Amino acid sequence: MSSQEFDTNKLFPGKFFISTALEVLESKERMTGRLRRRFLQRAAMAGIIIGIFYLINYTIVGAFDSMGDTPDQLHVIGKMIGAATFGWALVFIYYTKSELLTSNMMIVSIGIYYRRITAMKFVRILGFCYLGNIIGGLLIAVLLWGTTLIHGSVLEAMNHSVDVKLGYLSEGVTGWLDLFIRAILCNLMINIAMLLVYNGYLKEDIAKCLAMIVSVFVFAFLDFEHSVANTVLFMMVGLEEGIAVGPALGNLGIVLLGNFVGGGILIGFYYAWVNDERDTHLPSLRRHRDSGRG
Repeated sequence: MSSQEFDTNKLFPGKFFISTALEVLESKERMTGRLRRRFLQRAAMAGIIIGIFYLINYTIVGAFDSMGDTPDQLHVIGKMIGAATFGWALVFIYYTKSELLTSNMMIVSIGIYYRRITAMKFVRILGFCYLGNIIGGLLIAVLLWGTTLIHGSVLEAMNHSVDVKLGYLSEGVTGWLDLFIRAILCNLMINIAMLLVYNGYLKEDIAKCLAMIVSVFVFAFLDFEHSVANTVLFMMVGLEEGIAVGPALGNLGIVLLGNFVGGGILIGFYYAWVNDERDTHLPSLRRHRDSGRG
């Protein structure tokens, strides 16, 4: 047998992705240890970016909703353009080195699988990240509260979205399951994009940007559920005219769990396991190859 057959880079093509993710994890572990304030600032920036781009998304949707004699058809066009624009949020977060909860779910899950972090550090990283995302989202919500940017058709579009998101809770188990699956699919898409960015195959920045834009477009256009985006939206609408706190918290609880399944388990744990040569017969195959040469 030739050595080509036992090239671990071919048998485990995601090894580069795993090594990159573990390097990223190391920096997050250190920042949430001695540099927590800076980590919170980076996470807050992600919340701010989500808030600004969500505002752009609903401004586009609201503008199309208020035009013409065929609002239903125009709504679809506005939703498509808004989702494509919102896709840039992940690009801005990635290139500003901001910290987003949903992509960190994948990173820490890989770290747990390879025992690079403890359960306590797992919770610490995700906890500080979500806290920072909330702080940033609250800041942008307060700033927008002092403007007329969330008025008229924009507020109507936001209210419609909130009504839909909170409506799942009133539908019983069927609605909860619907919400949960949408959350799984959302973070599956987000972390597929991050997998493409981290795996070393996409060399050009434009290719990385397109991967991130398309993944966010899919989740936004198909109404998947993103925990940080929902948190920021609820705060923006809540400050403008109030929101039902209980259903909002219920939505976030289910979506957080679904996001973790989609990004942490289906991407993080799965790719950590499928690229782990420790539990395969690879060592025996190598010995067989070496004995064949003798």
